[in-house]
Amino acid sequence: MSQKDAERAGTTSAADRPDDHPPANGRTGQSAADTAADTAHDLEDRTAELEDRWRRTAAELENFRKRTARESAGQRDDERARVLARWLPVVDNLELALQHAGPEAQQIVEGIEAVRNQALAVLAEYGYPRFDDVGKVFDPKLHDAVGTVASPDSEPGTVVHVVRPRYGDGDKVLRPAGVIVATEER
Repeated sequence: MSQKDAERAGTTSAADRPDDHPPANGRTGQSAADTAADTAHDLEDRTAELEDRWRRTAAELENFRKRTARESAGQRDDERARVLARWLPVVDNLELALQHAGPEAQQIVEGIEAVRNQALAVLAEYGYPRFDDVGKVFDPKLHDAVGTVASPDSEPGTVVHVVRPRYGDGDKVLRPAGVIVATEER
């Protein structure tokens, strides 16, 4: 009886059959030392991979913290500007009261001036000082032209009168100045 006939009949044992399948580890004829070395190498590779993933995750976390801090600071600045902008009409009304006060109301004028100065100090403390732009060159980032006037004493494009003052400077303008700009005399 051939080996194939014996296998079909089921009379062969596992020891009689040739080994058609390699060992589960995929290696044939390796010594225990070779297997241990391969296992150690696999563990080193896995450790390096995990360490790389850990470092990347730590870097992503740090970037997230920085981005969150920037966004939080931006939101805080925006909210501060929004709240302070609500105070500007109060300051404007104090200005109007001072302009229309008569000479007999000196104590009232002094009280209103003290309140206005306090309000201006608070605005400056939060990074939005008041600017007087008379005589400066018109800049659309800092000024809103509310009118023009022919002025022989000023160069064209120069602010000759401030209707509404500017608070803040550069990128932090709470409100641009409402100005009247000089034009060429015709």
